[in-house]
Amino acid sequence: MENNGNHHIPQGHPAQPGAQPQAQPGAQSPLQHEAHPAYYAAYASDGSGMHASQPQPNHPQAGTTAQHATGATAAAPAAAKKGSGAKTFLLAFVGALVACVLVFGIGAATNMFGMLGSRTQLGAVESASVEAATEEATLAEAVASKCMPSVGSVTVYASQGAQSGSIYDYLYGYGYSQERDDSLTQSGMGSCVMLSEDGYAVTNYHVVEGGSKFEVTVDGETYDAELVGDDASSDVAVLKLDGSGFTPMALGDSDNITIGEWVMSIGSPFGLEQSVATGIVSATSRSQIMEASGDMFGNSTGAPTIYPNMIQTDAAINPGNSGGALVDAQGRLVGINTLITSYSGNYSGVGFAIPVNYAISLAQDIIEGKDPTHAQLGVSLTTVNAAIAQRYGFSVDEGAYVSSVVPDSGAAKAGLEVGDIIVQFDGQKVASASDLMLDVRTKNPGDQVTLKYVRDGQEAEAQVTLGSDENANSSPKSSSSADAQAPQQQNRNQRGDSTL
Repeated sequence: MENNGNHHIPQGHPAQPGAQPQAQPGAQSPLQHEAHPAYYAAYASDGSGMHASQPQPNHPQAGTTAQHATGATAAAPAAAKKGSGAKTFLLAFVGALVACVLVFGIGAATNMFGMLGSRTQLGAVESASVEAATEEATLAEAVASKCMPSVGSVTVYASQGAQSGSIYDYLYGYGYSQERDDSLTQSGMGSCVMLSEDGYAVTNYHVVEGGSKFEVTVDGETYDAELVGDDASSDVAVLKLDGSGFTPMALGDSDNITIGEWVMSIGSPFGLEQSVATGIVSATSRSQIMEASGDMFGNSTGAPTIYPNMIQTDAAINPGNSGGALVDAQGRLVGINTLITSYSGNYSGVGFAIPVNYAISLAQDIIEGKDPTHAQLGVSLTTVNAAIAQRYGFSVDEGAYVSSVVPDSGAAKAGLEVGDIIVQFDGQKVASASDLMLDVRTKNPGDQVTLKYVRDGQEAEAQVTLGSDENANSSPKSSSSADAQAPQQQNRNQRGDSTL
């Protein structure tokens, strides 16, 4: 996915309608930067509702009680008074009623205590499959009908002092109109997917970034929403709508999708709510790193966003689709639509979705109040290319140069040192620091990986147990060697170090 100088791949985030791509001085490739909300995209889809059945009274038990009472009456002496039959019937009726009340009470209590000990279930309980028809139009109608109630349109408001953007935002007025009150203006829009009946929804971080207030329109109703949390490095965020009784979407399995499989995108392109488009899975395992955004002076304003193993599709994704859903032929969520490749900033047939398995795992952590964590190698890296290799006399002309090592990290314990050049990760070639960053992000903390690296011209291997970035608060220790620091400083001027 990287621009290697031979192919120019323009990448975009179409979150806001109508934006124009910002020209990069001297650039051949129209790579749309994440800092420009006008280039974000997403779809949305929906699934069947999740319904919890209520306990029902145990009528057979009640009937048995009544029968015993009647039997007792039959054994009474014939000399009983004339009103004893009515009295016995009344006693039997009361007994049956008490039995029903007891059954109801026990059932309700059991249900209540079960609810107190449960956690939010994400995704709908699948109630019925969508049957594929002979005509594609019929399949599309069925999937759209099932999924659209679970897709929302997100409107983001920000204080005027907090708004940011490129010079194009100022010139064309994106995010500086449609005042809501004296302090907030509409700053962006996108889509989201409902995950639970009580109002949790997943979207992209870049949709809600910088927002102070959020509104979500879903199934014809508009609700205020709060930002529960986010994972900026993965471009995932969770909103909580102020309401209940929503229709969560059924979840699919993004690990089992196949190239050529039919899919549908659902969202709010250009603010047009409840829009759908069909296509296929064009490819899988497409990875991309969006470099940190920059201000008008060229200063970095954040960290890179890492997208491992994305789903590529030709289903239309346009500005406003960001945070919505990609669904399969059964109406199950398989991806959260996020990126497009385009020279214009709009649909050109190449879009990308975050796999649902990855996105939902992060969303679950956020909802449970946990900080999403990722695997960490414990090094800072710089890309080695032919020019740097020639200048510093390296024996290889591509790989990831280790410019610093975090003490007590997996890399340090495995014996990696400053100056090593990592060339393979679990048997896969590493051509750059970005390659290695993406490789590590596909793993989980605690996984063991095999690295092949070059030290002093000789190849060696190391088994590394990956750590977690949860407590990564300390900066890596830098080498004191001026020669070792030289390629690090050289490449910082070009694209910056990658720490993982």
